[in-house]
Amino acid sequence: MSRPGKDGGRLAARNRKSPFGAASPDGEPGHTLSVADAVRRCRWIAIDINAAEFALFFASPSLERARLVPCFDALHPAIAPGTRLAAGRGGEAIVRHARTSSLPCWWGNDGATASERAFAALDMAERTEELVPGCPGIAFPVFGERGQCGLIAFWGNEMVLAGDQALDIHARCFSLFAAVSAIRSNELRKLPTISKRELECLKLTANGLTSEQIAASLKLSVHTANQYLTSSAQKLDATNRTHAVAKALRLGLFE
Repeated sequence: MSRPGKDGGRLAARNRKSPFGAASPDGEPGHTLSVADAVRRCRWIAIDINAAEFALFFASPSLERARLVPCFDALHPAIAPGTRLAAGRGGEAIVRHARTSSLPCWWGNDGATASERAFAALDMAERTEELVPGCPGIAFPVFGERGQCGLIAFWGNEMVLAGDQALDIHARCFSLFAAVSAIRSNELRKLPTISKRELECLKLTANGLTSEQIAASLKLSVHTANQYLTSSAQKLDATNRTHAVAKALRLGLFE
């Protein structure tokens, strides 16, 4: 039997599927699983449907306060303001939808954009409340290990998404989320114990407070507040406070 030529070998490499459900254009088999890999594959999905932005959210486990917790978006390891805004809007209806249905859900304004026309033509998608202000988009409910669930959302004015393509994209999103939830679980198991005070300081940092404001809020000295922030960043293996906050949010350490 003849051996495949160089071009045939390259084609076979390109056709290999990664554990995230997306074919790698450079032929890498995807053995090393990381959030950075997931971000890259989510960006490939966004390119396939001409989405301007994307984000992966976990649905909070709290039944009393249903909300979305951002894991990553196109600005990884940081979290873009638009993603924070989407999570901060509450999204209770979309979280309830994610917990009870696997149907994609979309939002829009007046139907004037190509995206809204494409979404409205999808038989298998439901309309929901606006997630990202002023921009149409679609979110795919996804489920992972240990009952974790979430959404992978894409938005932009010029998205192209036909029925068969939507099914393929949803399957890729399921595979992507399963891998990310497994990564998250592994990271949580390896994580050193972070104290309640350290998490409180990180959460207040996420809300935009300075060290002085955090100290006043928690009735600590500024030096102690900074120590808590430094130790939490070290435990999270983060390069700075912003990185520590982003990692804590992605791991679901606070809402």
